[in-house]
Amino acid sequence: MEWKNIYRGMMMGASDVVPGVSGGTIALVLGIYDQLILSINGLFSKEWKKHLGFLIPLGLGMVTAILLLAQAIEWLFEHYPRPTQFAFLGLILGVLPYLFKKADSKHQFKTLHYLLLVLGVGLAAMMGFLKGDESFIIENITPSVYGYLLLAGFIASTAMILPGISGSLILVIMGAYGTIINAVNEMKLDILFVVAIGIGFGLITMSKVIKFFLTHYTYATYAVVIGLVIGSIYVIFPGLPTTLGDWSLSVIAFGFGLSLAYMLGQMEYQEVIKE
Repeated sequence: MEWKNIYRGMMMGASDVVPGVSGGTIALVLGIYDQLILSINGLFSKEWKKHLGFLIPLGLGMVTAILLLAQAIEWLFEHYPRPTQFAFLGLILGVLPYLFKKADSKHQFKTLHYLLLVLGVGLAAMMGFLKGDESFIIENITPSVYGYLLLAGFIASTAMILPGISGSLILVIMGAYGTIINAVNEMKLDILFVVAIGIGFGLITMSKVIKFFLTHYTYATYAVVIGLVIGSIYVIFPGLPTTLGDWSLSVIAFGFGLSLAYMLGQMEYQEVIKE
């Protein structure tokens, strides 16, 4: 078991609670994105035990973070929304140099790759124009609502695994975010079970698609991924602070995000740095 994946999973789980931030982006920050895709696909291979050793601690960390941090992150967004978003902005901006290096963009990117990068920026930025109600909670749970939540989990999970596209934001747009967060806080196991099934099927499906493109169109895929991450900056950016206190907290939070990205890069990308 790769037990250090517990803390990685906790970071991914914490980010998945935040509308606008993608767990896939955090996997890139941590340097485990490729292995994550391979391990999900590897569950159906002869080496499934090896891949479970990677995924189980990661999953435990994600579930732990979602259960423990959902309320804390809600509190931060309620009382310090702008600094919290600036912390995630710093984290995302801090990882971009590592992404360009990993993609070897200086030598491998041609005109087509930069066009794909711009396309990725546009796709992610478009999410910022879509609105939803984070506080809406479905009170009357019927069989059709269970089916809807299953579908919401499926669609959101395909976004969770794509860097730059937030699964939580998809849930907000679909009107399911408030219901699911409420289910987490109130431990409504029936709702959580249905959503978990949808997420599981979505992750398996999308991981196969991403693995195909990473295998056959490696640098084109990285170009789109980098574009998605850059585009997510527009979605997360909360606007400039308006007061001195807000400025101070936002600058500190942004610096914390940058520092965390650098620190994680030093820890997780040693092989890339040595090249």
